[in-house]
Amino acid sequence: MPDLGPVLLSLHLAAVTTGILLVIGVPLAYWLATTQARLKPVVEAVTALPLVLPPTVIGFYLLILMNPSAPLGAAWVSLTGGTLSFSFSGLVFASAIYSLPFMVQPLQSAFEAVGRGPMEAAATLRASRLDAVWNVLLPQSARGILTACVLTFAHTIGEFGVVLMVGGNIPERTRVISIAIYEHVESVEYAEAHILSAGLLVFSFVTLVGVYALNRSYRLRVS
Repeated sequence: MPDLGPVLLSLHLAAVTTGILLVIGVPLAYWLATTQARLKPVVEAVTALPLVLPPTVIGFYLLILMNPSAPLGAAWVSLTGGTLSFSFSGLVFASAIYSLPFMVQPLQSAFEAVGRGPMEAAATLRASRLDAVWNVLLPQSARGILTACVLTFAHTIGEFGVVLMVGGNIPERTRVISIAIYEHVESVEYAEAHILSAGLLVFSFVTLVGVYALNRSYRLRVS
C-alpha cells in the first residue's frame, strides 16, 4: 500500500493554490479582457512565461528570490521566523507563479466572450461596476471560471521541477506526489511508482475529459 502522505499534500497544495489564483486571476483577467493599455501585451507575456520557460529556470530564480538574504526571503523570515524555501508556504508561492497562466488565460477568454454589452446594459440600470461584475459578468463566465479552476488544480497536482527546486523532498512538508514517484523510481520501487503514476494518469485523463465535455455541452446549448 503506497504512502498517502504525498497524495494528501498534493491535494492540499492544489486546493490552496487554486483558491489564491482565483482571487488574483479574476481581476487580472478582467483587466486584460477590457483594457486598451499599451502595457497589455507585456502583462500577457509575463503571465504566459511559465508556459514556455523550463520549470527548473523558474524554480532557480524563485529559490534565489526566497533566499533569506533576498528582500522577499528576509521579510518572510522576519514575519514567520522560518525560511520560505523548503517549506509548504514556499511550494504555494512557487505553484501560484507556475500555474498562473492556467487560471488567467481561460478567465480572460471567458470575459472576452461575454463582451462589453451586458456590462454596459447593467451600467444603464445604475449598477455599480462591482455589482455588474458580481451579478452579470461572473455568472455568464461560470463555465470559464470552472475550466480555469479545474486546469489550475490539475496542473498543480502534476508539478515536479518547480516544487523540487523550491521545496526539495521533505516528508509531510514538501514531498508531493510527483516527487514521491521520482523517489520510488530512483529506489527501484517500481510497484509503488506504478500505483502513484497510474493514479495521476487516471486523474489527468478524467480531468481533461470533464473539461472537454463541459465545453461541448456549453456549445450545444448555445447553438
